Amino acid sequence: MSSNSGAESLRANDKTGAPSGDGGPIGGVASWVDERTGAAKGVRYLMKKVFPDHWSFMLGEIAMYSLIILLISGTFLTFWFVPSMGETTYTGSYVPLRGVQMSEAFASTVKISMDIRGGLLMRQIHHWAALIFVVSIALHMFRVFFTGAFRKPREINWMIGLILALLAMVEGFIGYSLPDDLLSGTGIRAMQGFILSIPVLGTYISYFLFGGGFPGEDIIPRFFTIHVLLLPAILVGLFTAHIILVMVHKHTQYPGPGRTDKNVVGYPMMPVYAAKAGGFFFVVFGITALIAGLVSINPIWMYGPYEPTMVTAGSQPDWYMGFADGALRLLPGFLEFNLFHRTFSFNIMIGAILLLPILWTIMGAYPFVESWVIGDKREHHILDRPRNAPTRTGLGMAAITFYGILFAACGNDIIAVKFQLSIDDITRSFQVGLIIMPPIVFWVTKRLCLSLQRRDRDLVLHGRESGRIVRTAEGRFFEAHEPLNEYDRWRLVSFEAHEPIALPAGTDENGVRKATARKDRLRARLSHYYFKDRIEPVTPLELAAAHHDGHAHEAIESHPDESESGHMHGGAEELGESHAYGHPSEHQHADRQP
Repeated sequence: MSSNSGAESLRANDKTGAPSGDGGPIGGVASWVDERTGAAKGVRYLMKKVFPDHWSFMLGEIAMYSLIILLISGTFLTFWFVPSMGETTYTGSYVPLRGVQMSEAFASTVKISMDIRGGLLMRQIHHWAALIFVVSIALHMFRVFFTGAFRKPREINWMIGLILALLAMVEGFIGYSLPDDLLSGTGIRAMQGFILSIPVLGTYISYFLFGGGFPGEDIIPRFFTIHVLLLPAILVGLFTAHIILVMVHKHTQYPGPGRTDKNVVGYPMMPVYAAKAGGFFFVVFGITALIAGLVSINPIWMYGPYEPTMVTAGSQPDWYMGFADGALRLLPGFLEFNLFHRTFSFNIMIGAILLLPILWTIMGAYPFVESWVIGDKREHHILDRPRNAPTRTGLGMAAITFYGILFAACGNDIIAVKFQLSIDDITRSFQVGLIIMPPIVFWVTKRLCLSLQRRDRDLVLHGRESGRIVRTAEGRFFEAHEPLNEYDRWRLVSFEAHEPIALPAGTDENGVRKATARKDRLRARLSHYYFKDRIEPVTPLELAAAHHDGHAHEAIESHPDESESGHMHGGAEELGESHAYGHPSEHQHADRQP
């Protein structure tokens, strides 16, 4: 009785009446809006949306937060920047440039840097945020590719990401060109040369863009309109579409116990994820501001205003455009030739004009090619570990190697000067490396992935080495292994190992050649290329056999419920055929004899 009365006394002050009020002013406004828009249902769905928790997902968030920083800092800069190529004489506070003729765009940029309070900091925040924006998009897309997050139903989001990456590069180049300093002017002059290399149409495009001959007076105002109005609107629209599709498709997640293609394990939007995301935004903003305050970037007052007759020595583009510049330096000169009294400069056009659409087309088509090769039309919400897709991982690393060599070739002249080497030898080395290194990296990466899969298989079958040596009564020595817990084991075995597709018959039952015979043969060859080398995940039967010292069928029949608390291994003779490194032992051969 005393315990019951004590429990009742705890609820003596509970309020049992109906709640009063309508939620206060905020609740009243929310009800008014909901009655006219029906927004409550959408807000409730959003607040309950679950997001998984993994550090790699923050890469996409960094890109989104960097875009917000760019919009804030860019708005600040537009208050003082003058997008005009009209001539003026500098009379500002920076003494070395006083009395120098320059464009109003350059003069206003120097004014922002030297005379506007916080202007230089805001300029550098804007520039650093642009670099972080591009690199975070690239790293985010690497994560998406290597984990297979581009598979159905996310092909559209993959293509949106590709367009975002391309537009971010174009936006960065245009913004970099707006100050009209000597370095950016050199880049614009190079761009005009690239346009002129387009057969037949190049001259017309250049005259349309520059409003006549180079440099003209229209390029900076036109770049300004594109930079602050057109491209930001497209970027924000694509980001919005990207986020909406993430909400519709639900977020991908890494494999683990309880995680399937039917659910999402993580934190709801409110209050956990919103608080974490808000805090992370200020972390990104703070680190960007810290870098901008401590590390100088693009000091245009040192370069001076642009003069068509001058070129900045050792000029290099921003890193994200470096691979295209490297392609220009590596293309052979014989690609330029005369035909029909016209000069065709394909040694420039291929690297500067065609390279981007070719690469982006290949990347955009890859999800559909892989889906066709596998023949998999299912929806995928569980990510792959890169090691469990060795061919895809190898192709990705080969592409990164290809990009890296082009990027390094962008500085072949700087390398030659700093290390006192022959620029011809450096260029030739890059040309050879561009051909042989991607296949080598592909092969090495694929073999590493397969080796890691074998290691995972060995861990699942035999556990971790404990370092504890046991001697048996017969005098043999064993190292006791500790089995994995069920959570670690699930992560190592929950993947699919696709088998190569068998080559179908080229003719039907009447001996008539099939219309799809050639396509089927190509698909079978690609499937063999993708999956001929594979490691099968450990099955429950193999796991049970490994925990019974090799006598799989006898032990399973006699002790099906034996505990997994501990087991020992003494050498290769105890490894069955199911083991990644195993081979049949003598007693196993004897068991198989009739």
